[in-house]
Amino acid sequence: MQMDSSSKLYSFDEVSKHNHHRDCWLIISGYVYDVTAFLPDHPGGEELLLLAVGRDATFDFKSVGHSELAQEKMKKYRIGKIDMSTLPRKQQYVETTPYQPTPSLFSFSPIHLLIPILLLALAFAFPYFKLKA
Repeated sequence: MQMDSSSKLYSFDEVSKHNHHRDCWLIISGYVYDVTAFLPDHPGGEELLLLAVGRDATFDFKSVGHSELAQEKMKKYRIGKIDMSTLPRKQQYVETTPYQPTPSLFSFSPIHLLIPILLLALAFAFPYFKLKA
């Protein structure tokens, strides 16, 4: 039984070495593609493909919205599958709230003293200013 070339398993490190104009591999949806021969024919220009070579370009490919015809044509450039366990872990951004200490009943701040003093000053000053008016 002969193994189909598109069922060959590649590691991410192996794919990442094919990252230049004369040797362009990329990963899309778990498959490895050698797009070297396709560079001059790419409708968006070879520069777009060169930005994606040597890495997982699934997001880039899907975000453009390629036609079914384009997806069918790309099968001829498929050379194997990616070993998913070799892909680098994607860093996920986790939004956190800034640290805010919980106020303690016994915590002291100068503002705690200033507010009552200002209120007392206003309470004593009010009748004085009212008499003069």
